[in-house]
Amino acid sequence: MMQRTLNKVPQITLAFWVMKICATTLGETGGDLLSMTLNVGYAISSLILISIFVVTLAVQLASRSFHPVLYWTVILSTSTAGTTMSDYMDRTLGLGYVAGSCLLVSILITVLAVWRLTIGSLSVDHIYSLKVEAFYWTTILFSNTLGTALGDFLSDTSGLGFGGGALLISAVIALIVLAYFFTPISRTFLFWAAFVLTRPLGATAGDLLTKTPEKGGLGFGTIGSSAVLATVLVLFVLWSIRRNAPEEPTATA
Repeated sequence: MMQRTLNKVPQITLAFWVMKICATTLGETGGDLLSMTLNVGYAISSLILISIFVVTLAVQLASRSFHPVLYWTVILSTSTAGTTMSDYMDRTLGLGYVAGSCLLVSILITVLAVWRLTIGSLSVDHIYSLKVEAFYWTTILFSNTLGTALGDFLSDTSGLGFGGGALLISAVIALIVLAYFFTPISRTFLFWAAFVLTRPLGATAGDLLTKTPEKGGLGFGTIGSSAVLATVLVLFVLWSIRRNAPEEPTATA
């Protein structure tokens, strides 16, 4: 199979994690906006958002190089689709948050295991081939779906509430950061652990922003929260494009 000549994913920096958390939180508020605020329903919303994911992913796979706008559009589509897919499983099908989370954990571990056995590595430092990229995006889709179920479990079933759930996940992510700097634990393992956990962080933070004060939220609503998050994400994407743009040669007299 022909290999790409350029890496298809961004460098893992602080800006990457800020954008990831912003995108996953927007995925929660955007998914809820479509399924609940606009009353489209979980099943129809899932079909719409999965279709958007498939289209954006096809364009991403066909691309020969990394394009920030395209990459973060696919990330956002996996997050919004994951929100409605998880809600459909847990609420419409009646699996519940615990059973839904366990099922999605099993699927995610299976995808990672097949990726590891097929490719020999789970590293995301160099995403060149179509096969590796397909594993990469499949993992992201199910990790974002899992994150919604886990976030809802922490917010609703565990009794922690939206704020408590967000603080708990933030604390675990902080431990992962410390492990990255001060332990020899596999950097690939730590990356995927943090990547998976940013989704339930986004789910709990999104609910905290949108739910009414009577339900333990801040009451900003899905429309206002989504608009602010989308603006922040767009600004970061534009900044990353400008930062990575090649410098124009200086004209000489």
